[in-house]
Amino acid sequence: MAAVICTSLTIIDFNKNSSLVGWRVVNDVVMGGRSNSSISIDIDGNAVFKGEVSLENNGGFSSLRHRFEKINVSKFKIIKIRLKGDGKKYQFRVKPSMFNQYSYINIFETTSEWQTIEIKLADLTPTFRGRKLDMPNFSGTELEELGFLIGNKKNEEFQLIIDSIILE
Repeated sequence: MAAVICTSLTIIDFNKNSSLVGWRVVNDVVMGGRSNSSISIDIDGNAVFKGEVSLENNGGFSSLRHRFEKINVSKFKIIKIRLKGDGKKYQFRVKPSMFNQYSYINIFETTSEWQTIEIKLADLTPTFRGRKLDMPNFSGTELEELGFLIGNKKNEEFQLIIDSIILE
């Protein structure tokens, strides 16, 4: 019997019955800002992260985080995210451990059409509160949290529709 080689791992594949347990919105209100956002499942079974970023009270970001049981990513090189945006820039963020204060990020631009964003794990840069850290890019073997953040230094409404997140 031949060995089965796993070439991909689905982290998230939203559908109409998807639970949003483990997903958490974190806005700049944690530091006095006024941004607001939410996550929901739409009629087509996709996750919808939407809201409004406000620069009021030194604010300026909205984020969405998903924590899950640690997964081994040592066999994978790329994260593929199928999504539909609004023409704005977003950050995709990961943490090898939920206890890390910093995240590894990649900034991507969206269109108003469905697209697949491909991010090499090795291209994820370490960042803390908007500042790049003097550390190597992601080279870890585990992930325990992923998320999205919008913070383009302007007041704006946003909507990001997420279908799936897959490691390859």
